[in-house]
Amino acid sequence: MSDSNLQSALSNPQNLGEMADADAVGTVGSPDCGDMVRMWLKYKDKDGKKVIDKASFQSFGCQTAIAVASLATELIRGKTKEEALLMSAEELSAPLGPLPPMKIHCGQMVEGALKAALEAEQGTSSAPMSAPTHLGPTLADSLNAAGKTAGKIKIVLQTS
Repeated sequence: MSDSNLQSALSNPQNLGEMADADAVGTVGSPDCGDMVRMWLKYKDKDGKKVIDKASFQSFGCQTAIAVASLATELIRGKTKEEALLMSAEELSAPLGPLPPMKIHCGQMVEGALKAALEAEQGTSSAPMSAPTHLGPTLADSLNAAGKTAGKIKIVLQTS
């Protein structure tokens, strides 16, 4: 993994944060260990095809997961759901270079969150696009709830 590519992705993560008007949301991870990724997707119609217009994410986990999620939100822009579903963790993390064995799960979490969001929205593909009426608890809510039962997680919100 290239340290300069990782530092670049970390120093200026793209599309970080919740998306209030998302068409779909997907979450993957384990509140027990603290690694979680949530991804929001917004679609638009382009040349008669429904494509991903915007994507954003939140990540609680290692820096590699943040970097891969940031890159993934850029890589999927303009793709159809079918094209995005075909993207592997390796493709989503490719700009960082090969991930070390102990970081491969970071790319897999991002791939899982993306696929969860794509699949969550698939059931409504024939209906007009509209924001979900209930997105569930935020990622921070999920981790806080887990922390109360597991006693292992402490969330510190940072502002830049």
